[in-house]
Amino acid sequence: MALYAIGDLHLHFQSEVRSKSQRRERIWKKHEEKLRKACLSMMTEDDTLVLVGDHSWGKKLEECEQDLEYIKALPGRKILIRGNHDQFWDVKKTGRLNEKYQPELSFLQDSFEAYGDHAIVGTKGFTFEGPFYLDGRGRIIGWDEENEEHAERLVERELQRLRASFELAKAAGYRRYIMFLHYPPTNILQRQSAFTDMAEEYGAEKVIYAHSHGEMRFHDSILGEMNGIEYQLVSGDYLRWTPAKILE
Repeated sequence: MALYAIGDLHLHFQSEVRSKSQRRERIWKKHEEKLRKACLSMMTEDDTLVLVGDHSWGKKLEECEQDLEYIKALPGRKILIRGNHDQFWDVKKTGRLNEKYQPELSFLQDSFEAYGDHAIVGTKGFTFEGPFYLDGRGRIIGWDEENEEHAERLVERELQRLRASFELAKAAGYRRYIMFLHYPPTNILQRQSAFTDMAEEYGAEKVIYAHSHGEMRFHDSILGEMNGIEYQLVSGDYLRWTPAKILE
């Protein structure tokens, strides 16, 4: 039994690709087949795969059905975290998604999933991504303060959802946590954030995130160990479509 993770599949079996990089970059060519083969070669039905957001380009559930069927067909238990492009997923209707797709797929929102003696907790998260203003040498000299204020409100909402996930797991008796976010825990200006603070508050062992894809974005946030917590990026193109093993 092992726990794996990957994010940013951006499937489009029933919808158009809306990303220039996905249409043009070689790493995305037949990426669905690359991932399927990797999963079949390394995973069993006893394993768990966490998909860390941006599952589908479909805007409505009926535009995502083939994408979700593709995910269902991958080996093992599948747990989904909401991404910023997952427009088909209305937070208030998460229960309906679980009623429709469990036990093959579990949509994680304001709750937790068990993995051995660990609790899998998580939410979409959020981080301020600019726009940033640069000088002639490419150094950041300012940013859009109105967008920053909006981002702060979204961060607070996601923190509340993440705390709910932790507290439910804690109330159920769990004391070991793996924390999942779609957005990175910090932006390019930060060395820590409210998300890293919460990970430390609850003693999360690992923080797994996605969203930062394309080579220029791979180092936007924390990679490796910080304050006793391991931070790991699992965007699909970063992993070259081979899920990362998180726990045995």
